[in-house]
Amino acid sequence: MKSINIEDFKVVGNINLSKIPTKLDIDTDKEQEEVELDKVQMKLSKKQDAMYAHNRHAFLICLQGMDTSGKDSLIREVFKEFNPRGVVVHSFKTPNSTELEHDYLWRHYLALPEKGKFAVFNRTHYENVLVTRVHPEYILFENLPGIEKVEDITPQFWENRFEQINNFEKHISQNGTKILKFYFHMSKE
Repeated sequence: MKSINIEDFKVVGNINLSKIPTKLDIDTDKEQEEVELDKVQMKLSKKQDAMYAHNRHAFLICLQGMDTSGKDSLIREVFKEFNPRGVVVHSFKTPNSTELEHDYLWRHYLALPEKGKFAVFNRTHYENVLVTRVHPEYILFENLPGIEKVEDITPQFWENRFEQINNFEKHISQNGTKILKFYFHMSKE
């Protein structure tokens, strides 16, 4: 099995997804992968127990990726050794009518983990600047002041949303939530 350097997967600046490989050859077989996965599951389970006892930090795991990229499988496999009371998974779909009566980050604040616990966001607060950039008409459902039609959505609107998301993450981080973000960039193979 080839050694994996996690530094190769950290994003520290602008990237071009078309230049990043979608398949990683780690020269392994299913049995080796199962052994490694078991080790990771046990390590994380012990970390969860320690975090719960310490009660100072929470973990937010953000998973973003195309449909069928493996987010659900990862959640099922990686977290199966956790105490179920210590991890909550939230799948963010199209906002419902109650969610649309609040700002777009409101539902994410509600889903944040308590201290000592983990939350997994299967799709995240980034959806609001991904999907709505492709379908700006969805913004109209938010009933925002000054936004009556798609043409009212300016480049500054998007810059403001990016800043709001950064501020959201900064705020929760400064208050004890560790954030790990993963983007599933995989080929069909």
